[in-house]
Amino acid sequence: MEPHEHDRFHPPTSDNPYWTETCWFTFAVPERKLSGQIYPFFRPNQRVTSGGVYFWDTSGSQIWNCRYAKNFWHLPLADNADLADLTLPNGIRYRCLEPLAKYELHYLDPDDSEVEVHLRYEAICPPNHLADSHLDQPGRYTGTIRLQDEEIAVDSFGMRDRSWGERSQFGVTLHPKAPYSRGGYSYATASKRDAFHTITADFGSGGISIHGFLMRDGEWSKLAEGRREVLEREGGAPTRVRITGRDELGREFEAEGHCHNRLGVHLNPNLWTWNCLTEWEWGDGLHGWGEDHDNWSAQAFRHYIRGEGKEPT
Repeated sequence: MEPHEHDRFHPPTSDNPYWTETCWFTFAVPERKLSGQIYPFFRPNQRVTSGGVYFWDTSGSQIWNCRYAKNFWHLPLADNADLADLTLPNGIRYRCLEPLAKYELHYLDPDDSEVEVHLRYEAICPPNHLADSHLDQPGRYTGTIRLQDEEIAVDSFGMRDRSWGERSQFGVTLHPKAPYSRGGYSYATASKRDAFHTITADFGSGGISIHGFLMRDGEWSKLAEGRREVLEREGGAPTRVRITGRDELGREFEAEGHCHNRLGVHLNPNLWTWNCLTEWEWGDGLHGWGEDHDNWSAQAFRHYIRGEGKEPT
């Protein structure tokens, strides 16, 4: 079956050296409070890519003390590289099994085989598109990961996202075309029939949803409005978060999340983020795992830590 156009690299629309493409997969072993993600950051006009792989639990919250963190920058990107069946020099391999629905993820640490990943992702609903340059899609991950000498089974819900377009790393905002310097990325999945997701941006009055969906009893709808509030923080990172929203069908929901771990990391040079495995409760007694990301431009987070800005919500 031929891969969908969004399963392959998009032809750059300009010769801008900062034209960027991403392909992020995030997964977890909730009972162990263990999170993992694979995040390449492609610069096709420069013919280079990064390749980041991260694992963390409650034992460490920084790249130097978490379970594993390794990001290779300036890996060569072959002229004939195909995202639908891609192998990078750092040991990441992606393979599309079914268009916009099923993928294989593999990774083997290239230095001493410290970490190994063999996972299958299966979507639970179609992707949610933001304009024509981004998509998000919840799914279930199954397979195994190996951290040092320990093999760990994975069978839980997670998320993936894709983005493509011009994305400079310069500027005081999170994105060169976005007038905000902090925001959030929050999601949870209780079952194949119940889930939510939102991307929020703080334009000066708290985190407002700019993109997301609600799936209730198998009925899916885009969000019409929403809000993210950080109720408690520790060491600058969120520990308790609330999401409220209403979808385009008029259905309202409120979710409260408890963050069980956290990793503070620059996923790209101008994106500082706290990525937290989060246990959520919402709706009519629904319970599910997901994540909450506290996203900042590099400058904005420095100002916050120095106490030079207002307390974020």
